[in-house]
Order: sequence, then C-alpha cells, then structure tokens
Amino acid sequence: MSTQLKANLMLLIVTIFWGSSYLFMKMGLVSIPEFNLIALRFGIAFLLAGIVFYRRILKADFKTIKYAFVLGTILFSVFASITYGIKTTSASNAGFLVSLTVIFVPLLLAVFFKKMPEKRIIFGVSLALTGIGFLTLNHQFKISIGDFLCILGALFYAIHIIVTGKLTKNADSITLGVLQLGFTGAWGLLFSIFLETPRLPSTTESWVSILVLGVLCSAIGFVTQTIAQKYTTPTHTGLLFSLEPVFAAIFAFAFAGEILTTKGYVGASLVLLGVFTAEIDFKKASMKKGYNKINQGY
Repeated sequence: MSTQLKANLMLLIVTIFWGSSYLFMKMGLVSIPEFNLIALRFGIAFLLAGIVFYRRILKADFKTIKYAFVLGTILFSVFASITYGIKTTSASNAGFLVSLTVIFVPLLLAVFFKKMPEKRIIFGVSLALTGIGFLTLNHQFKISIGDFLCILGALFYAIHIIVTGKLTKNADSITLGVLQLGFTGAWGLLFSIFLETPRLPSTTESWVSILVLGVLCSAIGFVTQTIAQKYTTPTHTGLLFSLEPVFAAIFAFAFAGEILTTKGYVGASLVLLGVFTAEIDFKKASMKKGYNKINQGY
C-alpha cells in the first residue's frame, strides 16, 4: 500500500469521525448546555493533543500563542454557531449545510483578495444554493434559525481556513493547532460560566458523546489530519472531507432514525454535487491523465 493511499485512508477515517460529530452533539445537548459542551469537548482535545505534542508547546513563542488565540476565537465562533444550530435542525441537515465551507472559501477569497473564482466554482455555488433552498426553506419560504446558524458556522469555518493558511506560514502549524484547541475550550468555559451553570455530564450517554467528540472528533482527528496531509494532495484532502455530510446522514439515519423528505434528499444531493463541482478541477485532472498516458507510451 502506497504512502499516499495510507494518508487518504487516514483522512477518510477522520471524515467518518467528523460525520458522526453532529449526532453526538445532539446527544450531548440533551443534558449539557451549549457552551459547556464546547468547553468540555475542546478542553479534552487540548489536554490529549497537548500530551502528544508537549515539547512543541513548551517551545511556543508569543507570536504563535497570539496566532493561536486568533484561530481559537474564530473556531469558537464556528462551533458556537453549529452547536446552537443543531438544537433546532436535524443532524443530516447540519452536515450538508456545514459542508458549504468548501463553497464559501473561494467566494471569500474573491471578495477580500480579488481572486476571481473559476467557472466550475461559480457553477458549484449555484448548485449548492439551489440545494440549500430545497433543504431548508419551508412552505412559507422561511429558513429555520437552526439551519441559518449552521450556514453561519460554515461561513466562520471558511474564514478559519483562510486565516489558518495565512498564519501557518509564519508559525509551527502543529503547535498552533494544539493551542487553538485550548483557546476554543477556554472561550467555551468563559461563556458557560457567565451564561450557564457549568457541569460535568451526568448520564452515560452524555459522557459517551463528550468523549467521542473530544477524543475521536477533535484530538485524534486533528493529529491524524496534520500527519496525513503531509503525504497527500490538497485535492484529495478536500474531496475526502466533502464526504462528511454523507457520513453525517448515515449516522443520523442509523442511530437516530432521521429521514429526509424527498425535497430534502434532492437538496442534499444538489449541495453535495455543488461541493464536488467546486472541489474537483476536472480539466486539470483530465490533462494530468493525458500527460501520464503519454509518458507511459500509450
């Protein structure tokens, strides 16, 4: 098995973990307040990732800590939006709506950095927006607050990706990634202290959801992603991560009995198709394939 294939399999496992996170967030929110859940999830993730990379963290300079604070603040905004949103929408809907991050990244780059999106991205955006309409609008053509917050979370996540790309050029990416988990958890704890009553999970189901979110979805997910992305291409990474909403829908159906309406499935398919269209450069892939055939003597 090639190194790249192993890396792709690792990223697929991470995608499965993240696909399950929407279901586990809904489970955890039954008995734990929103900010409390964020504090526990990212607090556990920071402790575990910190143990693995403690030598790097001890060497962190002020600039890296400052950058991590910025990223942690944005990441907190991401999960505050999604965690509140998922209380009033389905795990399936949340998964597909958060996948719009792939659409928002090139749009934000176009707006703030004057990088005009390619035609395939514009087409992908059109498909995704149509899909959102099918997936979220009711008979009164209104979108629920939960769906809106999940879309807002996708927007914040796109900002996080762009800012991360800028900041990691001048800092150690692993140290930055671990410290941002700590700041995200700290923001969750701060908001929980002022707006909620912080507490530990009181049921087995709550503990399971928190541990899965903290250990598998955040700590192991982050470490695995960092290692795997060294050995595969950004295209493969984006494509694999685009499968996250599919796994979210599978977990929601298998363990929570969630079933989308016919209109919902049409919308989900359009969103997924839009994400794939925006992510894959078919023209470039075709040219590369033709080049390889020439080199192989075809």
